[in-house]
Amino acid sequence: MRIAVAGATGNIGARTVSFLERDGHEVVRISRSLGVDLLSGEGLESALQGVDAVVDAISSPPISAEETREYFGTTTRNLLNAEQRAGVRHHVLLSIVGISRTSGGTDHYTGKREQERLVSEGPVPWTIVPATQFHDFAAMAASWTERDGVAAIAPLLIQPIAPDDIAQVLAEVAAGEPQGRYVDVAGPEPQDLVDMARRTHAALGKTVKLVPTWSGPLGEELAGNKLMPGENARIAPTTFDEWLAAGASERREVC
Repeated sequence: MRIAVAGATGNIGARTVSFLERDGHEVVRISRSLGVDLLSGEGLESALQGVDAVVDAISSPPISAEETREYFGTTTRNLLNAEQRAGVRHHVLLSIVGISRTSGGTDHYTGKREQERLVSEGPVPWTIVPATQFHDFAAMAASWTERDGVAAIAPLLIQPIAPDDIAQVLAEVAAGEPQGRYVDVAGPEPQDLVDMARRTHAALGKTVKLVPTWSGPLGEELAGNKLMPGENARIAPTTFDEWLAAGASERREVC
């Protein structure tokens, strides 16, 4: 198959490209750095010629909730409209477990909810793949508030997944038929975000005093099982401990 990957130079996109090529597919890389701009639509028409399926693994820059909604709205509309004109038969969106169960969360979640809405109401047959947070999410969340070696972090319950594992799922789904909303995809074990951050910092040799609180970017509306996988979830194999043992390092997504 000829499959395009939006965000192809990012953390998940690049991994998805590798797995698709491993499986013998012809991959079209969509990225601003490669001359295809989803915000303006420049280069999209030619990039999607003859494409059977598209995987959308883009992320957004750290901007406000309204700006994030606008960013994902514009890029998703441009991509879906170009896909419709090109005759693309399957749009695969990487999303986040639990964001449809709450109106809260980070600014990023606001944009992803808009993205899900546009895809599910759009003109191209689709599959939305909700994944839990990646293994490095805890350290990233702590970095949002870190000042002078002290960081506020929510005592959040999550079930983190390895980027390679979710990329393999995206490659598999893209090669198949549209399925609507896919089952939640998660790592094998529940984890406490504060403990994850502490252990990640230790593995990296970094000293940060962590202050558990719901007053930061991740509020109490996400407490309990809100971001945990639902019933019949697809459980990926790589554990958080295995990631720590491998060096606790993952390349963050850029697009």
